[in-house]
Amino acid sequence: MKASASVWVGRVLSGLFVLFMLGASVTPKLMGMPIAGDILEGLGWRREYVLPIGILELVLTLLYAYRPTSVLGAVLFMGLLGGAMATNLRADQPLFSHTLFSIYLALFMWGGLWLRDERLCALFPWRRAS
Repeated sequence: MKASASVWVGRVLSGLFVLFMLGASVTPKLMGMPIAGDILEGLGWRREYVLPIGILELVLTLLYAYRPTSVLGAVLFMGLLGGAMATNLRADQPLFSHTLFSIYLALFMWGGLWLRDERLCALFPWRRAS
């Protein structure tokens, strides 16, 4: 069965989300890079939370990437992204570049999932059936 163009766009969006999470967020935390701790401390978190947050992000990314658990991963990711947004808001970070970045990630995550999963598309239709 040949996948439609929208399914391929969904796969690309989902792939970009997974690559971003693994490369820009999970890897620095799990490798103990000082920048990860510096950023958390700047937001009011203690440095020892870097590793547990990195492990949580890795688990959620894997749940999202594995098709049978992708919706569960996305739902759980929304909790993490909501917490990140609240933290940036509390720390008085710039609105469009920092605070709303979680929304941008969520759009990629859910957009990719919505385009590649017909069940989700049927559950949340873009427009009503005539």
